[in-house]
Amino acid sequence: MSASLNTATPAVAAVATEGPACAEPLPVLGRDVTVPLVTGGEVTYAALDYAASAPALQRVWDDVAAYAPYYGSVHRGAGYLSQLSTDLFEQSRVTVAEFLDCRPADQVVFTRSTTDSLNLLAAVLPGGCQVFVFETEHHASLLPWTDAQVTYLNAPRTPGEAVATLERALADRDPYGPALVCVTGASNVTGELWPVKELAAAAHAHGARIVLDAAQLAPHHPVSVRELDVDWVAFSGHKLYAPFGSGVLAGRADWLQEAEPYLAGGGASRKVARREDGGVDVEWHTTAARHEAGSPNVIGVYSIASACRALAEAGFEGLVARERHLIAKVREGLAEVPAVRVLSLFGDDAPRVGVISFVVDGWNSSHFAAALSAEYGIGVRDGLFCAHPLVRTLLGSEPQAQGECGAPEAAPGERSLNAIRVSFGAGTPDEHVERFVRAVKELVADGAKWQYRTEEGRCVPAV
Repeated sequence: MSASLNTATPAVAAVATEGPACAEPLPVLGRDVTVPLVTGGEVTYAALDYAASAPALQRVWDDVAAYAPYYGSVHRGAGYLSQLSTDLFEQSRVTVAEFLDCRPADQVVFTRSTTDSLNLLAAVLPGGCQVFVFETEHHASLLPWTDAQVTYLNAPRTPGEAVATLERALADRDPYGPALVCVTGASNVTGELWPVKELAAAAHAHGARIVLDAAQLAPHHPVSVRELDVDWVAFSGHKLYAPFGSGVLAGRADWLQEAEPYLAGGGASRKVARREDGGVDVEWHTTAARHEAGSPNVIGVYSIASACRALAEAGFEGLVARERHLIAKVREGLAEVPAVRVLSLFGDDAPRVGVISFVVDGWNSSHFAAALSAEYGIGVRDGLFCAHPLVRTLLGSEPQAQGECGAPEAAPGERSLNAIRVSFGAGTPDEHVERFVRAVKELVADGAKWQYRTEEGRCVPAV
């Protein structure tokens, strides 16, 4: 915020300057929540589903709480609170651009989520654009390109194969038309890091642009638009320890400026006038506002900016080192259980973030996840993780086979073509992953202590 506004809101300014220490897990909401166990008693909840939605950083919650009394309409009000909120909203755009190391001419557009960001980009593609996307993508980056000519690329088994596969596909394309490559930075199924910089170089060498789905990368590793040389990056606040349903699309402005607004309405329009023939003439904004019609999610945007500041001040070097420590604990523990098979594209030595999916011989995935929750107070996810082709490929079934995002209809004990995913991050204490590893070993060795049944497609404790 500007100095004049800062002096009137010391609570917001004071909270925003405090950076959490990185030697320990960053404080997150819910870290002391206890949950009941079906076997009796309570236990502190172990949130190990960060890849779906990470818990909010306490720092983010405090920043939002400090700002909340000053909330006002954005871009439309002459009042003091509206001006303050507008300044905070636009400063959040600057904070996100700095967090992503954007180029000076790049635009930061605020959206609802990664899914919304990539659908926005799909809506502004030039006519005749060809899109290249690996089958390994999350549905958010696999499915939006309905109005383009899409080439789906088979799952590579090494980073080098990923680059070679893309280069072959791009060499066969129409060299004169626009083209876009969409790729994840870190898999939401295996956690493996993708060779984004090399893929960007391959795309640009063949006259294509590239968008990075950083939903799983940005919470775990620094993301530099300049260093990676990507044209756009998309991510979600709810995976970056920031609640309230906001996302980001940041990158080159030209396609965004040349296309019709993603949503038509107030905020996107600069001038609107009636014509003599009864119609309406509209002049649209050329700034990020062009694709931000309607009243924006100011609290969501501010929470993203707060999370960006918190992670930057904590220091990614320490956060990454600590996460590698947790990854090693989990992988070493699972390796001691012969019935467990960890899913991977690039192999055991591939660098990864704190996302690990696996299956257990003799167990239905929904049953195993239900037992982890009901008997140990551990929250994980089971299913296909909105990445159906990838999970099917990793499980040895046909990647085109259909499946549900949620749990299967298979009963406890029956095999399912789904997996279990454990994921963690900056707020995860050692005890949570240690309890998880211990629970896996006990369940495999001794079985569940409780009876379970299938209810509306989910495995739940029988009562």
